Amino acid sequence: MPVHGRYGDAGRVVRVSLQKIRNVRALVVASLILALPACSGRPTGVLLPIAQTEQLPGTSRVDMLVATTRKSATDRGVLFSGERGDAVTYTDLAVSIPPDAIRQPGSVQWAKSLPGNPATDFVALRADPVERGKVAAWTGRAVRRGAKRHVLVFVHGFNNKFEDAVFRFAQIVHDSGAEVAPVLFTWPSKGSVLAYGYDRESTNFSRNGLETLLRDLAKDPNVGEITVLAHSMGNWLTLESLRQMAIRDRRVAPKIRNVILAAPDVDMDLARTAFRDMGSDRPRLTLMVSGDDQALAVSRLVWGDSVRLGAIDPTAEPYKSELERQNIGVLNLSTVKGDDPLNHGKFASGEVVALLGKRLADGQPISDGQIGIGDRLVSTAAGAASTVATGAALAVAAPVAIVDPQTRETYGEHLSNVGSGFKDTVGSTANLAAAPLRAVTGSR
Repeated sequence: MPVHGRYGDAGRVVRVSLQKIRNVRALVVASLILALPACSGRPTGVLLPIAQTEQLPGTSRVDMLVATTRKSATDRGVLFSGERGDAVTYTDLAVSIPPDAIRQPGSVQWAKSLPGNPATDFVALRADPVERGKVAAWTGRAVRRGAKRHVLVFVHGFNNKFEDAVFRFAQIVHDSGAEVAPVLFTWPSKGSVLAYGYDRESTNFSRNGLETLLRDLAKDPNVGEITVLAHSMGNWLTLESLRQMAIRDRRVAPKIRNVILAAPDVDMDLARTAFRDMGSDRPRLTLMVSGDDQALAVSRLVWGDSVRLGAIDPTAEPYKSELERQNIGVLNLSTVKGDDPLNHGKFASGEVVALLGKRLADGQPISDGQIGIGDRLVSTAAGAASTVATGAALAVAAPVAIVDPQTRETYGEHLSNVGSGFKDTVGSTANLAAAPLRAVTGSR
């Protein structure tokens, strides 16, 4: 019987496993290519205001203030790129939304060609720069419609281009029906599923910018109260900015009444620190979770190195007692039907934003026990992605690229780099390969 060296058998197993992974990778990529529809992505420059002077019958209009730490783009229809800017920039932006009769609540209808048609597409009507010193004049006009002088600040998540964030927020505001002055804070995201590291660092880059915006709004006499809605990676930025504010000012500004954390991509230990540093007078916190987010399930499969706030089971200890002690509400979206195959955008679905709008109007806490979305607190929670290395990103990006032309634009350039990223996933090869297909086909 031959005697093997110390690593002989192990090395052979690893070589065989890696070969299998390469075969799986080839299969996934081949399946992706075969599944790609023949259509092209949406046009670039959708934020160039159209020449329409009169509002078409049935269309709606959302006027928002946009604050961003992105760098200005040379294309007037793009406005801001995914690069990092030198300072916070403000824009007075108006979006036209097609008639409700021809669109599904929770959806954004993108133009197939330029200029967009306001009868069928989301289009920009105005995009004017605003100086920081004149923001109070904007809020003065915007809050007149609401007795509470309520401002809703939205902080988007990972993988969002500037126009993604603008049109999504316009959809949320319109479908919610809430009487709020909408303020979007958008940070430098590359708009690529595979740019997780860059996006994560961009949230750190933007902490002071969001803190400054929130402090300015809280000091504005035109503003009565503020709600912050954060999604995915935007939760890290939100919690860090509020934590900074509390440390500087010894408390979070009293006008910031509600903070809604939708699928927060935040390390649980860091979340605890943020909650503690915000103090006992912090805003009411609500955690939005869903148990069937397929893309995020893949990333959790690969990266189980730290507990994410959005991935905890709120009914299990120590989280159940901790959430009760911290007075954090939980909104279970697991029973809400998503509009996309990955179930990643539920927080913006028509049902959820309508409930959100009603609760904001009533001034009541946003939680399961009050509004009855679920019969119980969530039993299995899917959070936003942990750190996505290249190998994990391929698995996440594959199903997204099938259904999203924009992801396909950046997908191909990364394929040559995926080999090293798969080395740590030997034990999960079968599940890793199957998960993207399950996400797209809905099979188990």
